[in-house]
Amino acid sequence: MQSSKSFRMDDFIAGWIGGASSVVVGHPLDTVKTRLQAGKGYKNTFHCVLTIYRKETAVGFFKGMSFPLASITLYNSVVFGFFSNTQRFISKYRYGDGRHPCGMVDLTVASMLTGLMSVGLGAPVDLVKIRLQMQTQAVLSENLQLAGNVSTGTNIDLRSVHMPNQRLYRGPIHCISSILQTEGLQGLYRGAGAMILRDVPGYTLYFIPYSIFCDLLKPDATSSPNPCSIWLAGGLAGSISWVTATPADVVKSRMQADAQLQRKYKGILQCIIHSYKTEGAQVFFRGASVNAIRGFPMSATMFLTYELSLQFFRSL
Repeated sequence: MQSSKSFRMDDFIAGWIGGASSVVVGHPLDTVKTRLQAGKGYKNTFHCVLTIYRKETAVGFFKGMSFPLASITLYNSVVFGFFSNTQRFISKYRYGDGRHPCGMVDLTVASMLTGLMSVGLGAPVDLVKIRLQMQTQAVLSENLQLAGNVSTGTNIDLRSVHMPNQRLYRGPIHCISSILQTEGLQGLYRGAGAMILRDVPGYTLYFIPYSIFCDLLKPDATSSPNPCSIWLAGGLAGSISWVTATPADVVKSRMQADAQLQRKYKGILQCIIHSYKTEGAQVFFRGASVNAIRGFPMSATMFLTYELSLQFFRSL
């Protein structure tokens, strides 16, 4: 993967191709994960899957996929392109040669910088995806009040208001437009702080295990890993990364699903405290099994498609 050039565009193109393939593979389970973390009324993963299928058919699992397919492909392109070029920059700066293999410290720095950078592009993408995925959920009652007796100024609390078939957003563009109108530009970055807490360590536990597993699965030190090894290493790295990132992912999902109409979290700390008090510590691991299952095929597909695309471009 190393090159004499310090900056290469083929990493970005390969990341775009890998991103598209991983979205198609992982979106159904991503919908289940989001519903479990930010939705209400699901007993467990299996119950969530059955509920979505019964109420929305198979189409429900692909709800909101058009936007990720267009945007996450770009997101993964930037992530993989940035990570690979940062590795080469670090090698050139530290060792005087961009082709010099990165050590563990170098990989850690490159991974953390990638995680930090990714939030700028990824936060709005995740927010729109989650808002679209959560459209069939009941409008939660604890944040809605109807004006009661005007003379006394009392309010009538609604425990829940369920509005079936009522959609706030007609699609991704309408969702973005609505958020900008009601919440401003900062509305698109709601949950970005929690995303930083998820992605900085998350990408460290994504790229480093992948590198370690690839080295372990190589027949010898001088050869390159074969496609099966890449697939397995990518899948294992994805599962590790997503499972360890689940607590921060729960907080992020809840803050991003917390629309202005039903706003109840003022910040990350309040979201953590409220979630813990009302649902216990186990709430922060809700969706962990889905993350582990979903993370494997998504990341396996991502890394395999990325590496094969890169090999193809560099053979031209």
